[in-house]
Amino acid sequence: MRPDRPADLYSGDEVFVAAVDSGPIASGPTTSGSRTSGHRTAGPDAGHGRTAPPGRAHWRDVVAAYVALTKPRIIELLLVTTVPVMFLAQRGVPSLGLVLATMVGGIAAAGSANTLNCVLDRDIDERMRRTRRRPLPRHAVGPRNAAVFGIALGLVATLWLGFVVNWLSAGLALAANAFYILVYTLVLKRRTSQNIVWGGIAGCFPVVIGWTAVRGSLDWAPLALVLVVFFWTPPHTWTLAMRYREDYAEAGVPMLPVVATERAVAWQVVAYSAATVLASLALWPIAPTGWLYPVAAAVLGAVVMVEAFALVRRVARGQTGPALRPMRFFHWSNLYLALLFVAVALDPLVTR
Repeated sequence: MRPDRPADLYSGDEVFVAAVDSGPIASGPTTSGSRTSGHRTAGPDAGHGRTAPPGRAHWRDVVAAYVALTKPRIIELLLVTTVPVMFLAQRGVPSLGLVLATMVGGIAAAGSANTLNCVLDRDIDERMRRTRRRPLPRHAVGPRNAAVFGIALGLVATLWLGFVVNWLSAGLALAANAFYILVYTLVLKRRTSQNIVWGGIAGCFPVVIGWTAVRGSLDWAPLALVLVVFFWTPPHTWTLAMRYREDYAEAGVPMLPVVATERAVAWQVVAYSAATVLASLALWPIAPTGWLYPVAAAVLGAVVMVEAFALVRRVARGQTGPALRPMRFFHWSNLYLALLFVAVALDPLVTR
């Protein structure tokens, strides 16, 4: 039976990450520490015994590999947390041109950070079953080319946001990338079990970027949503790490489930989930919102707390490893955040 293969989202590497970077490049199975040649031989067409045109296959594979470096499914959550906040800041429907410009810049900025993270973590990715299908472990792209690509994307994102949106949003996007690469990837990830707690700060930046894109200034209103993402990130990531605990242990990454008991991790999931729900409810008086958002936040919060306590109960019954079904909470937390931010966008449209 195949292990759960969760969908990619964002927030600091493991944040919103269940990376299944399977692109179209065929390289065969890879074992820990092994290295493939990086060359590709065209195989026969399925069922016809013909050789695929090498030219077409090459450019498609190269494009697919570079796209995979950006972790596009992780970037999806950027849009989930950025665009709804623009509706909140506008108290209605923001300019379509502004939304598109912010999305383009945000996608490029996140793609830059994710690519550079792939470069710096390629040794880890090659040892982990969950990530060894990424382009660098498969040697579909060289580290130098990937680094140049990531830096170029970052420059394009900064200039685009600066000239088309505003320089405050551009500066925030650049700060998010710097924090993600320099603080989380280079310092925290391999050194402390609190890596994702503080590293997840990078995932909070899309909220304020969406706000400043509309308002051109910072404010207290989006603070509650910043805290939602901040508190949501650890339990979301820890349940993923519970499922792939052996992977993280093999790679030497001290995620909390690697260094703590399952009982301790489960109670941490409950504590951070409760903080997430409280932060979500705080938006109502701070923003302020209409009736739709607090109702949605309360209902969604109740669901996520039920799932968090269900994880604790499974631990108490003696279930362990995959039997704990930590991915159940992981997927529910994805849905929770997406629907919560949908409510953020809909509230000013329905209740204004």
